[in-house]
Amino acid sequence: MFLINLVLLNKGGINLYSQNWDLDSLFPGIHSTELENRFNQIESNLAIIKSKITSWNFEDDALEFQRFQEIIHYYENLSVSIEQVGTYLNGVISADVQNQDAKMKFGKLSDFGSQFDTVDTLLSKKISMLSDIEWSKILEVTPVAKRSFVLSEKRDLARDFLSEEEETIINALSVDGIHGWSQHYDSIVSHIKIPYTDDKGMTTELSVGQAQNKMYGHPDPFVRQDLFEKWESGWGTYADLFSDTLNHLAGFRLADYKLHNNDNILKKPLEYNRMSEETLDTMWSTISENKKPFINYLERKAALMDKEKLGWQDIESPVLIGDSKAREFSFDDGAAFIIEHFEKFSPKMASFAQNAFENNWIEAEDRSGKAPGGYCSSVPEHKESRIFMTYSNSSGEVATLAHELGHAFHSHVLFDLPVLNQQYAMNVAETASTFAELIIADATVKNATDPKEKITLLDNKIQNALAMFLNIHARFIFEKRFYEERKNGMISSERLNEFMIDAQKEAFGDSLSSYHPSFWASKLHFYISGISFYNFPYTFGFLFSLGIYAYSLKKEQNFEDDYIALLRDTGTMTTEKLAQKHLGVDLTEKSFWENGIAILEKDVELFLELTEEHI
Repeated sequence: MFLINLVLLNKGGINLYSQNWDLDSLFPGIHSTELENRFNQIESNLAIIKSKITSWNFEDDALEFQRFQEIIHYYENLSVSIEQVGTYLNGVISADVQNQDAKMKFGKLSDFGSQFDTVDTLLSKKISMLSDIEWSKILEVTPVAKRSFVLSEKRDLARDFLSEEEETIINALSVDGIHGWSQHYDSIVSHIKIPYTDDKGMTTELSVGQAQNKMYGHPDPFVRQDLFEKWESGWGTYADLFSDTLNHLAGFRLADYKLHNNDNILKKPLEYNRMSEETLDTMWSTISENKKPFINYLERKAALMDKEKLGWQDIESPVLIGDSKAREFSFDDGAAFIIEHFEKFSPKMASFAQNAFENNWIEAEDRSGKAPGGYCSSVPEHKESRIFMTYSNSSGEVATLAHELGHAFHSHVLFDLPVLNQQYAMNVAETASTFAELIIADATVKNATDPKEKITLLDNKIQNALAMFLNIHARFIFEKRFYEERKNGMISSERLNEFMIDAQKEAFGDSLSSYHPSFWASKLHFYISGISFYNFPYTFGFLFSLGIYAYSLKKEQNFEDDYIALLRDTGTMTTEKLAQKHLGVDLTEKSFWENGIAILEKDVELFLELTEEHI
């Protein structure tokens, strides 16, 4: 009944769901009294918790550890409050990159974030100085015991810390250091406009988000080529500014590593993802040994386009056979499709998604002035999320929307847990999102009755695997080489272009006719100050979600409960233990990764079979 009503509403020109999100329910404006009061409250509570941690000692609190419990209470409340304001301000800036007032407020919040990092350091150092016997006594107290994994993790990591004074200085300097350079990147990007001339001769200036959608998704190869050249030119104009930004951001991070006697550039990213280097090496080596099917796919796609090799801008372009056209989904249609197919795997996911659409959690409007990319951000005080993207009616955008809803559902099932236990790592975060995306991508292919349409949709599904195995591998190779060379000094934009092309050629098996030298400038992930190597967790999450998806197809009962149980453990386990407990697999064995890749190879085989007659 829901789908029938949706179609009738669309035919009448009525939109069921808004494509603009509701931020006013978080705070009623940048200059509101509510937001100003919240800033004052955060500042006050930061001073209070610093005093409480500094004065705390084991002996004076040893009876019931009430003072320690109070510290944890303040810590969690501060964490939630800072995240709440951060989601709001980042949302305002994402929707309007020229909003200077929001940027000023975000700068102040960044200072609070640095102070909170100092609070985290003080707490971690304090508990690291306790003996094992003392720590075990604290863990006997129920509220602390419920948070034992995360607190013990902090205690272990703190053994690498410098003195409290030195760590406080580093955190203070990071505001205008590493975090400042990350924000500077956003400021540069806001100035980039890409000119686009439509088939009527009308020229408009596109934001980078709009231009990227058209560049990769337009069916006309000449339009793609023209936009790609303008895209390269647009980013190239600011190449020296981007190289300065990336160099200084990385330089701060490397200096911090050196102070902590850390020469391994992967140590912090792996700790952040609660993942061993052995697991990471096994994943990449298995992928490297199994790329041939995906190279075959690229060669077939080139042949279908009458090309010897694909150019970079062609990789994500739709494959259209004869007079077939890529299926389009209005925003309402996309929402209905997501809800319908989530229902088959988890009624709770479907109900949750519908609630997100109905309550305007999503900013999807295709307009200029928005930031590029997409994300999901938690609104912990409301136990909600907000999703940002630029929607363009393609099946790929439906999958992206499902991806972000997967993130939101992940947060949703954790909101009743202690705040410390809700902080899951990026690699398992990408598991929930990619699983949701996989449901939709698989459904679009299975629902297609026209063989030509099935080819188009299958191509779109394979593109996602291609991004995870080849594109993201290129990003990983680039970043690893960049950081190793950056240890010796600044690196020019020309050298960064060389690094990028070499990495792309290696990852793609030199199977393309052209590459994207300025990708290092155009990819936001390289400029995120919170963590480096914002790439391999995507590939991990993708393959891990394939294991979950395969499990769901075999599991006739209780899959929903099993899946939610896995998600609820993501904040309190290492990656390897999570996989062992819920899937019964060893992530350091190649067989797990090979099984996931084999699922995708079947898609490639079907694509090659269906397209054979069209060569």
